[in-house]
Amino acid sequence: MTIHKAVIPAAGLGTRFLPATKSTPKEMLPVVDTPAIEYVVAEAAASGLDDVLLVTGRGKDSLAAHFDAVPELEAALEAKGDQGRLAAVRRSSELAAVHTVRQGQPRGLGHAVLVARAHVGDEPFAVMLGDDLIDERDALLTTMIALQEQVGGSVIALLEVPEEQISLYGCVAAEPLGDDPDQVRVTALVEKPAVEDAPSNLAIIGRYVLHPAVFDVLERTDPGRGGEIQLTDALATLATMPAEQGGGVHGVVFRGRRYDTGDRLDYLKAVVQLACERQDLGPQFRTWLSGFAAELTD
Repeated sequence: MTIHKAVIPAAGLGTRFLPATKSTPKEMLPVVDTPAIEYVVAEAAASGLDDVLLVTGRGKDSLAAHFDAVPELEAALEAKGDQGRLAAVRRSSELAAVHTVRQGQPRGLGHAVLVARAHVGDEPFAVMLGDDLIDERDALLTTMIALQEQVGGSVIALLEVPEEQISLYGCVAAEPLGDDPDQVRVTALVEKPAVEDAPSNLAIIGRYVLHPAVFDVLERTDPGRGGEIQLTDALATLATMPAEQGGGVHGVVFRGRRYDTGDRLDYLKAVVQLACERQDLGPQFRTWLSGFAAELTD
């Protein structure tokens, strides 16, 4: 079955970015001049996913508004002949069909996925976390979709991390799937293990392609770490289920460019990295940055 739906959980409070997120969703914070959420929706669209569901919460109405057309603004830009900004404004409303649903209570990533059940229906779908921005030159999601269509079950994105950082992530035990060393069969999953308990250094990052069997599993998944319904716990169950019931979990080890906007320091790094890559800003910004760094060294 062709995958064409993506679910983006976006109901979190963004407490790491207070006070900026007191009245502005963290997903709307600009990475250079584009809200983080637009990068994720653009990635979904580039991967062939034309139906996007934002799982939001109270105070998050601006997320859906960002993907609406704004005729008055477009008319003003057109009258000024500002074609560059006009194209940028129109881009967000033309990326995909964007829908929203309220999570209600923030009860964890697993619960956010479960809230999407009525919209997704009985078909595989992608889950994309807004804290992880994947460079548009690296086709992670399309690789995951192709693998899911080949082997069935669910597919998760994995990243090799330093051993001392594994307790910050969900972690997997895995074995080779075939000749490609970056495609694995996942045999076990654990959420944020202690370093000494981690089965590997393969961390789960924010891209998933899930079989709809995950919904029934989430329905009977008890709250786990932090008192929340953990998607990792549901995936651990799916990994032990037979393929004919939607079971099986595979992984794609990502070795491309990823920008983490999950905390303030990583967010600042992402802004600098992406600004340096921009054709319109990069040359001047890199020149200034080099001089500034030299002054710091002196």
